[in-house]
Amino acid sequence: MITLIGKELAKKNLEFIYLGPSQECRDCKLRNACLNLEAGRRYKIKAVRETSHECKIHEGGVKAVEVERVPITAALPAGMAVEGSTIKFSPADCGNIGCSHYTLCSPPGIKAGTKYKILKINGDVKCPEGKSLKSVLLD
Repeated sequence: MITLIGKELAKKNLEFIYLGPSQECRDCKLRNACLNLEAGRRYKIKAVRETSHECKIHEGGVKAVEVERVPITAALPAGMAVEGSTIKFSPADCGNIGCSHYTLCSPPGIKAGTKYKILKINGDVKCPEGKSLKSVLLD
């Protein structure tokens, strides 16, 4: 998959979460090449191409890059963690932002209610609140 990203960010193996289009992109002639990713998904840059363009948002312009989707590691209630199943993700109802597992329970970029397939179960998560959780890979 080819997309455009700011020149300063266009580095092989960089991972990012595509957050969606900006208002400034509405009338851009490159919007179809730039806004072709799925909002809330994590991507990894596989290769950087020489092609570059001017951009209203990115200082120095944008470069064409080849990207691939990257599975997201997240924590789910143990009863939902079934390899191969499709779930609607809901971030954990936990306010303990100091917990070492907080970003597993509320991964950045994931929107509540989005459907994901469970690719793999990584193992148990030791929740300080006593919840029975599993670490999983989602796509």
